[in-house]
Amino acid sequence: MHAKTHSIISHGMNGITIVVECVVTKGLPAMIIVGIANKAVDESRERIRSAFANSMVAFPKKRITINLAPGDMPKHGTNLDLAIAVAILSATEQIRTNVDDSVFIGELGLSGELRPVHGIVGIVLQARKLGFKKCFIPSLNLDQASLVPNIELYPVATLQDIYNHLGGSNQLSPVRHIEPQAIVAPLDKSEVDMQEVIGHSIAKRALEIAAAGGHNILLSGPPGTGKSMLAKAFKGILPPMSHEEMLEVTQLASLTGSNNDTVVTERPFRAPHHTASDISLIGGGQNPRPGEISLSHQGVLFLDEFPEFSRAAIESLRQPLEDRKIRIARASGTIEYPAHFILIATANPCPCGYWGTTKECVCMPYQISNYQRKLSGPITDRIDMFIEVEEIDHSRLLADSSGTRDTTQIRLSVQKAREIQCRRYGNQLAINGDMSNKQIKKFANLSVNALELINLAGEKLHISARNYMHTVRVARTIADIEQSKAIEVQHISEALQYRRKQVAFDAIST
Repeated sequence: MHAKTHSIISHGMNGITIVVECVVTKGLPAMIIVGIANKAVDESRERIRSAFANSMVAFPKKRITINLAPGDMPKHGTNLDLAIAVAILSATEQIRTNVDDSVFIGELGLSGELRPVHGIVGIVLQARKLGFKKCFIPSLNLDQASLVPNIELYPVATLQDIYNHLGGSNQLSPVRHIEPQAIVAPLDKSEVDMQEVIGHSIAKRALEIAAAGGHNILLSGPPGTGKSMLAKAFKGILPPMSHEEMLEVTQLASLTGSNNDTVVTERPFRAPHHTASDISLIGGGQNPRPGEISLSHQGVLFLDEFPEFSRAAIESLRQPLEDRKIRIARASGTIEYPAHFILIATANPCPCGYWGTTKECVCMPYQISNYQRKLSGPITDRIDMFIEVEEIDHSRLLADSSGTRDTTQIRLSVQKAREIQCRRYGNQLAINGDMSNKQIKKFANLSVNALELINLAGEKLHISARNYMHTVRVARTIADIEQSKAIEVQHISEALQYRRKQVAFDAIST
């Protein structure tokens, strides 16, 4: 008899629908899987055979042919186990329920238990998009899948559960999705509080602006001045994630295989080592997975000792910094991952770190020049703010800092600025750092004097067109923090202070 079921395998942020066809005929007992299946799919024969035996479900002693359609598309992973098992049950008439409106997802263990799979959020989203009404998933994937509304989710713990449900003896209950209000991201108490950072008022102010508008920032200065500490404190001042952001971040985390059973409620903070390859940053592999760039989506990508990264790794940031997404091209097709992050990078003035400070620099002039030039113009043009982090006098290190603003106070200021941007653009996720040129002309609202100042600065300081727009975006964020409807002269003046200071290479060589 012929039977078919439906399943979905992950493909980037989306999924591909697979029709599982099963035919049971007379002949020597065998199970054959066709349809360009990789080893993981092919091995499902043994998993399913053992799961049937240990679940006290009859396995047909006949010739079983499984076809995975479309037949010209490679299949990978273990998502198809449950769909194949249900197709066999239907083909042998052990169940008679119509399953055309259902999707079956899950990996079977030898004991018959159902194990979680990668990328369940994208799979359920794809099932809903294609019009399926029911989605049978592993119980351990339920927390993540429950983020998706408007589809019935049936958590399945074992093969026996699905057999009983479809056979009508013991019905499973559908689970509704989690309401956005039910998810509250707790404040991580292990984060560095801004109040713990002594001094550096300019750097703190710059980080507040970066958080409020989603601007990329580079902190430069000698070793031990607190650059890394400032970057770690930055995470605490970011606003909590919305339900849509949690959905995307959880989905990306699930695709890596490191998180299949919990909802990500905190903004990611990724800090890869400077020896990381360009592939580890952008993602890829035989079965492409997201890299550090995508795993920092809606959060922070912290690149400590930025010039120490390889040239290929640094240049791989060009597209995501501009387009907020990354495309991975392979022979089998192109996969696109979101990469909307705030870049925080740190750098020393030279390889030893002490050029231009009170300590002796041991670097040769050409080493300093090469080190400073490690960051290309296209990369620095995509960084909105450059901050010099200077050394703090030792007498201030143990002083009382209770009078300065803490993380909670700064975070509240950032949230208010984000709310202003949300109302301005009519989009909960829109921020000033993403303003297009068209939006800048429409929403920047520069006063006459502010416009004159930015035009004069552009001419005198030889500011590129991209940097000109970056300056206006930063000024717009500063105005939002101060709850000013128009960009005034003081906002442009402060934004110009965060421009990159050109290094005098001739002075270095002398």
